[in-house]
Amino acid sequence: MSVNDESFSQLKSEIDAWVRGPGEEYANTIERTGSIPGALFGELKSRGYLSLAAPEHLGGRGIPFTQYLELMEIISRSHASIRMLVHVINGTWRAMEPFANDEQRENIIKPSVAGDTLVAFTLTEATAGTGADIRTTVRREGDTYYLNGEKHLITFGVKCDYWLLAARIEGSTGKDGFVALLVPNSGLPGAEVIDDSETMGVRGTDHAILRFTDTPVPVSALLGAEGDGLAVMLGGFLLPSRVSVAMSAVGLAERAQELAVEYANRRETFGKHLAERQAIQFYLAENYADIAAARALVIEAARAYENDAPNAGLLSSASKMVAVDMLARVTDKALQVHGGSGYWKRNAIERVYRDARAQRFEEGTNEIQKLIVARAVLDGTATY
Repeated sequence: MSVNDESFSQLKSEIDAWVRGPGEEYANTIERTGSIPGALFGELKSRGYLSLAAPEHLGGRGIPFTQYLELMEIISRSHASIRMLVHVINGTWRAMEPFANDEQRENIIKPSVAGDTLVAFTLTEATAGTGADIRTTVRREGDTYYLNGEKHLITFGVKCDYWLLAARIEGSTGKDGFVALLVPNSGLPGAEVIDDSETMGVRGTDHAILRFTDTPVPVSALLGAEGDGLAVMLGGFLLPSRVSVAMSAVGLAERAQELAVEYANRRETFGKHLAERQAIQFYLAENYADIAAARALVIEAARAYENDAPNAGLLSSASKMVAVDMLARVTDKALQVHGGSGYWKRNAIERVYRDARAQRFEEGTNEIQKLIVARAVLDGTATY
């Protein structure tokens, strides 16, 4: 399925106009207040930007993944918290839908796609990685799981309605002990929610530390079967999400480059615009090539995911690895083009520079991505 060229072009133009107009006003408000205005969430919902990627039977607009990423590219030129809302809500349904029962689909997934229910992806721990070594556990007694452990860096973990949470059955080893639970954020006994939202960038997005001490969770909260947890978390969410983060790095790099070009054309030193100086021209040329190369790899990874290709996971990690390193180089040069002025908050490049740093660890650090890619290279499964 695809959206016809004319409709898709109109949608891209609409989103671009919103990002440059109301989106920039919201960005300034978020930076000033440190929180996302309720009106912003309502506007993203009413415009359909929270339901771009989900299929029509879930209430979404059914835009295929590769085309959706082109929209994410544009949205990512806006404030990072705006991008984060669109990215997360357009992604969590992918993890839930293949494993959900009818009740979960009607009561959680469809309201999430509609923007009425917020689900927070809840995997990372302070004392473990983001895979089979997690230490949060559940103990089953009758129709209840008792949840123990701690999560951190949980985006939207404070204000969400549900935590899509990974845990291990107490005493188990291997992937068969992994479970995914849809835990309501509703004041459950033994659940402590700590607001940990003071971050360098991505201001306005709430982040949580979660602590659970014999927190009762009904077994009906289980997503899929016991043992499906790793598939839910890694294949269902992280694989496509890494590609989406990679494209968001491309979009933000494009915004940094745009700001650098605008400044270079405006700023004069010793009777010349910066744009006339070869050193600045070299920065901008390198940025262009860097962005174009990363974007091409992201699109290749997106098509691999769409086609369920054997190398989809490899390309997902490779695209994220390449794109976030590219973003670091591009934003650094864009800030340098601004000289000292870029260091001041009155200039948008200062915000872009801070926001860019978050993507270095979002959905797994580059060190993790390199391990995934290296394994495929060494065992001969990596293809070109």
